[in-house]
Amino acid sequence: MSTTTAGPRAPHIGVPFSTANKVGLVLAGLLGVLDLGALLNPTAPGEVGPPLGILVLDTLLGGVTVVAVVLAWRRRSRGMVRLAAGARILSMISALPAFFAGVPDALVALVAAFTVVTVATVVLMLLPARRAEV
Repeated sequence: MSTTTAGPRAPHIGVPFSTANKVGLVLAGLLGVLDLGALLNPTAPGEVGPPLGILVLDTLLGGVTVVAVVLAWRRRSRGMVRLAAGARILSMISALPAFFAGVPDALVALVAAFTVVTVATVVLMLLPARRAEV
């Protein structure tokens, strides 16, 4: 009776990312880094801006995004891509109250731009990778 031992295991390599997926991951990482700074500039009392709770939430979502992007890139993990996309969507939803009355036009324009970039980022990240034809 003989026993065999397995050699060193090869690292798990997931599905390869397309160029569009990589662009989406880079954009998500940049948006996540921007969200990390949300608490650095809190809204002053009496000023129009997001409440402290939203700033804390956005900072946490930024951290989740950055970690998920790094893990997705290193492990080629579609699960981490989905986590990053979910964090970006939640961050975008938290900014939508800026479209209500009483918000300065400059802030509305900024939120609109970030919303468009976020939607494009999520679409790019979640595009299925093309498989090589046989």
